[in-house]
Amino acid sequence: MEPGTSHGHTAAGHRKLPRSLKELTPTKAFNPRTFFREMVWKALITRRTGEHQQPKFPKLDHGQLALTWIGHASFLVQFNDLNALIDPNFANWLFFLKRLRRSGLKISDLPPIDLVLLTHAHFDHFHKPSLRKLPHPKLGVMPWGMAPLAKGLGFSRIIELKWWESFSHGDWKVTLTPCKHWGARTITDKHRGYGGFVLEHQGRTVYHAGDSAYFEGFKEIGSRLAPEIALLPIGAYYPESFRKVHMGPDEAVKVFREVKAKWFVPMHYGTFKLSFEEMDEPPRWLRDLARRDQLTPHLRIMQEGVAEVF
Repeated sequence: MEPGTSHGHTAAGHRKLPRSLKELTPTKAFNPRTFFREMVWKALITRRTGEHQQPKFPKLDHGQLALTWIGHASFLVQFNDLNALIDPNFANWLFFLKRLRRSGLKISDLPPIDLVLLTHAHFDHFHKPSLRKLPHPKLGVMPWGMAPLAKGLGFSRIIELKWWESFSHGDWKVTLTPCKHWGARTITDKHRGYGGFVLEHQGRTVYHAGDSAYFEGFKEIGSRLAPEIALLPIGAYYPESFRKVHMGPDEAVKVFREVKAKWFVPMHYGTFKLSFEEMDEPPRWLRDLARRDQLTPHLRIMQEGVAEVF
């Protein structure tokens, strides 16, 4: 699908309403009883773990980069003159979905934020209460169709991009990259975009893939941008139908090679129960694959709230 293309409409231009709960997601796999048991009930009876870390942000020289995984798909990216957040979500609950590991940092412990990158409008990536509380967010960059959602959240400027479009400010540049997912926040706004981002600054490049299934477009990202650090999702892949919109560790390893990155930082696992695999399965499987494929020296599995310098 090309960016900006409408879908979910009849030939006459009227939006089709879902005929069942299964049609609420592209996988068409929604079963209320199974959903409640696997994603709600199991989470309710599971004790929340993890701790908010005391912030220890490293002093960086020009050309150094620090990453802090906040949890799920949320990252703080720091240079000596830039603080950027990607998909910040500090919620303990998303409606009836319980956060099973605490955010690595508290919002109140964040440094001033220069840039916020938002990959798509799903509630686990675009969390309005978190965005409202951010310390001085100046710029918000997001895919097409999302600006109306971001108004009133404290941004001094909002930039929308389509796939392969870039925005530059000062010495940094961000490019929206394609992915295989969907952007609707509800059943009535399928016009909203989605993607990943490559942030380039001081000769360093960080790629956040957003939410995505595997698709051939990762090869183009590698050939065009060849990011140094790849933040890749590895959870929410079971049952198999979920792979229409997410990928598992096996496909993420393939993506790591195809985007030609040096470092592999996994994300999108262990925080919210969004699928049926066990919460600790994605990183365990990823470690096994890395050993098999001799990728362990390139794998950086991060602890929430602990900054690492790259």
